[in-house]
Amino acid sequence: MEVKTFFDSVTFTLTYIVYDSKTKDGVIIDSVLNYDPNSGKITTKSVDEAMEFINSEDIKIHYILDSHAHADHLTGSQKLKEKIPNAKTGIGANITKVQELFKGFFNLKDLKTDGSQFDMLLEDDQELQAGSVKIKVLNTPGHTPACLSFLIEDMVFVGDAIFMPDFGTGRCDFPAGSAEDLYESVTKKLYTLPDETQVFVGHDYMTGGRGLKYMSTIVDEKTENIQLKANTSKEDFINFRTTRDKKLAQPRLLLPSIQVNILAGKKPEAEDNGVSYLKLPITE
Repeated sequence: MEVKTFFDSVTFTLTYIVYDSKTKDGVIIDSVLNYDPNSGKITTKSVDEAMEFINSEDIKIHYILDSHAHADHLTGSQKLKEKIPNAKTGIGANITKVQELFKGFFNLKDLKTDGSQFDMLLEDDQELQAGSVKIKVLNTPGHTPACLSFLIEDMVFVGDAIFMPDFGTGRCDFPAGSAEDLYESVTKKLYTLPDETQVFVGHDYMTGGRGLKYMSTIVDEKTENIQLKANTSKEDFINFRTTRDKKLAQPRLLLPSIQVNILAGKKPEAEDNGVSYLKLPITE
């Protein structure tokens, strides 16, 4: 099994194409749609780079998967689906909870909160067959209630649950996020995988000025993760995570990202002038 990695340096996001080099079956995980908040302009640089590789290697993409409704970048899933119409989009079934939360927050009166914007709503322990590529879905909530990890052979793609050991774990202060849930997800779902399992993270912030890293192992995380080791107590982690999250700034692209990502990467419906708009709540 091969993994092609793409890094968006603006949002520090990692996109993965996982494919069988013999059969050319594959999936794409956590794609990026480029967005400039100053101009409101969307571009497809990251999608185009992924498609160039897919076409050059003649890969048949079966699934376009998101580990969760991202709060720091727009998903490229819909733009990819336009180019690969037979591929199915997929996200955790608990996306409906996220949709319900943000329907009220943004006053999106017409938003369907049944997850029907996605082709597949994925459940814990569900198995997907992308030709010769077998994917097991792991429900790993905490960062958001809809977070998933994807287990493919001896590799697990963890989204924002954990990062490289020198950075720690995902934050848990988004609506319906839970430090307790994240602790359970990491210790009971991820840290129970074989030690040699390769861990592919959803972001890398190049801690301390080091170069880009995006792959560790379960044993590395269990023994070296600076925020959540295998022997870290639940109480200690919850206290640490809750205290730290109170000091973190809101992600720069949170408001635009969520509005697009709960729609599976579609733009909000155009108004009578043919233009789509994103909402920006004013708070005092």
